[in-house]
Amino acid sequence: MKIMSIRILITLFFLISIEIFPQFVYVKGKEFFTPENKPLLLKGINLGNWLLPEGYMFKFQKTSSPRLIFEMFNQLVGEDEARKFWKTFYDNYITHEDIKFIKKSGFNSIRLPFNYKLFVSPNDHLKIEGIGFEFLKRCVEWCREENIYVIFDMHGAPGGQTGDNIDDSYGYPFLYEDEDAKQTTVLIWEKIASIYKDDPIVIGYDLLNEPIAHYFDKEKLNPLLVPLFKKITSAIRKVDNNHVIFYGGAQWNSNFSVFGEPFDSNAAYTFHKYWTDTTQSVIQEYVDYSNKYNVPLWMGESGENTNEWINSFRILLENNNIGWCFWPYKKMDAPSNVVSIKKPNNWDVIQTYSEADRSSYAKIRENRPDITLVRNAMAEYLENIKFENCSINKDYIRALGLITEQ
Repeated sequence: MKIMSIRILITLFFLISIEIFPQFVYVKGKEFFTPENKPLLLKGINLGNWLLPEGYMFKFQKTSSPRLIFEMFNQLVGEDEARKFWKTFYDNYITHEDIKFIKKSGFNSIRLPFNYKLFVSPNDHLKIEGIGFEFLKRCVEWCREENIYVIFDMHGAPGGQTGDNIDDSYGYPFLYEDEDAKQTTVLIWEKIASIYKDDPIVIGYDLLNEPIAHYFDKEKLNPLLVPLFKKITSAIRKVDNNHVIFYGGAQWNSNFSVFGEPFDSNAAYTFHKYWTDTTQSVIQEYVDYSNKYNVPLWMGESGENTNEWINSFRILLENNNIGWCFWPYKKMDAPSNVVSIKKPNNWDVIQTYSEADRSSYAKIRENRPDITLVRNAMAEYLENIKFENCSINKDYIRALGLITEQ
């Protein structure tokens, strides 16, 4: 009996200690807290373009989405050579050295955008498998070594949650009206949650990036967003009660009117803002929601602006105790990011082709540039994207209030 009583006491102490000293970042009221119960203001950067390439990051305009970019490189050098290019791209674009630098610069978190296509069988999207799981694992391990938190972001969802190039869709947010697409979305998040349910370096899951662009039928689509959030949340909570779930507003994460009373106790609400004023009125509706329902806010994307604007908006957020995650970490030949990729020689040849008429096989043949120039530019690009070959935008890092002495 004494032995049994001791075991019961040990079990009770263990359960109470988990409650008092949680193992994971969690939310309480309007704040995030570390496992040591200390308030945590998130200061993060987005690893954009790695697991979901975007045309403008390559200096392309018309060739804007991953699907169009992949197709263009297939036209330029053939499928096999293009496949090798993308394998090296994934290996070189984000490495442990990048994560080390991000931590050393003073960031405490990253947001990891991904395309759902990396997590499903090409022939059966309800079969959840793919190289994406290895990429997540790789990045999480680097972040664990450097003690920097991770937030997963489904940037491109099945069917398209936004309906534009940024989600690799076909020009409409089919996700909300396609039951198979919804089910695939649920299955991917459930699988990710089952893998990382016990991992304390992961903060949580940003379910859908920038749902429902403003030029679609908002009256029809907006009411479909929260029910889908609830469906995904239910699946995640079956396997993982430890991590924070992030809900973004409609119309590019800007419209919180779709939300009512919170339906999950370990959740945060995320908004994005680009090219606005940096006054309190810009974020007041989000602050009002946070105050009304006593929930935390997170600014999951902003940037692509001057250093002065970045600094002003960052200060506004911090004055409201709102954590942030600016966009992006790395981009070609630009100052509005943490590190800049040098533009390769003859990259203009590829850029010109990206804007050319390729509407028929005759036009593809007619406009295709010299393959030697293309191969050389592609090979140089793969070298230039390595961290050691990038340049550091110190003024941008200063604008974020972080360390620049490297």
